[in-house]
Amino acid sequence: MAQQIEDLKKLLIPNRKVSLVIHRNPDGDALGSGLALKAFLEKKGLNVTLISPNEMPNYLKWLPGVHQVLIYEAAVSKAQQVLRQSELIFTLDFNDLTRTGQNMGNFLKSLDDPTFIMIDHHLEPTEYAKFQFSDSHKSSTSEMVFDFITALGGQDLIDKDMATALYTGIMTDTGSFKFPNTTPHTMRIAADLMEKGIDHNAIQIKIYDSFSLDKLHLLGEALHKLVFLKAYKTAYIALSKADLHKYHYQKGDTEGFVNYGLSLKEADFAVLFLENDDEGVRISFRSKGQFPANEFAKKYFNGGGHRNAAGGRTKAGLDEAVQLFLEKLPEFTSHLSHANE
Repeated sequence: MAQQIEDLKKLLIPNRKVSLVIHRNPDGDALGSGLALKAFLEKKGLNVTLISPNEMPNYLKWLPGVHQVLIYEAAVSKAQQVLRQSELIFTLDFNDLTRTGQNMGNFLKSLDDPTFIMIDHHLEPTEYAKFQFSDSHKSSTSEMVFDFITALGGQDLIDKDMATALYTGIMTDTGSFKFPNTTPHTMRIAADLMEKGIDHNAIQIKIYDSFSLDKLHLLGEALHKLVFLKAYKTAYIALSKADLHKYHYQKGDTEGFVNYGLSLKEADFAVLFLENDDEGVRISFRSKGQFPANEFAKKYFNGGGHRNAAGGRTKAGLDEAVQLFLEKLPEFTSHLSHANE
């Protein structure tokens, strides 16, 4: 890593045009790491654009600087022009260009010899980046961006707004510091960010305690539909398009719903199925202990992620997706039973 940092330092010169790209359906870690890195590079004199493939959820729109994010779907021509003119393209919180969506991913792949810099904490990165900072042991990409800024000698440049963005990313990707990916290093970074003057209580409230009435009613519907398969220590929820429309679903409204299944004392595996108008069925997987949610997602639902937190998707209908899950669950848990002993 040290040599990559030294080589990259030579490219981070004032007025250089840089794009930062985060993944489709951005979460707190993607947006937090992107906003913080954008602010840092701008302080170093670079010309920086942060691009999100699509609109971010409402619960993150309070973050400082979010109004400066360029939404690819809303301004395709402008975003493509910015990317063509960029001398460096950072990709944050994803390890494969397809995670930006089909259209944007294909465009990124079509660029003529771009200099990609990957900063990401997911498993099995693809080999598209000339500079690859990849560490699946890190809690979040925001933790990695903090370390990246520090390695470049810029820790003193982290101000309150940057610290707020990084803290949000770390907090959300660690489940408020309760997930196994939380390390002593993670907590030391959180303490450093608090010393920058952030209001950690206000961040918690804005993320977790600012629900709309419709979202609470949708949560009630989800809990009513929760199914627990005691024999497999598995809980799942399936929400249809009709369910989402009934409660005026907004992007991000189902964030965290899958964790309610995992909160069952006897549950080791939880799954949330969401039927979406334009994306088929999106699936969230969570697990406890050694149960590899990421392998299940990868094998059956074109997905991946971390051992205890993963995602997938399918173009099949909701009923078909749930049926496939039910068919494969016994096979998978039986095959991996030794992992839970």
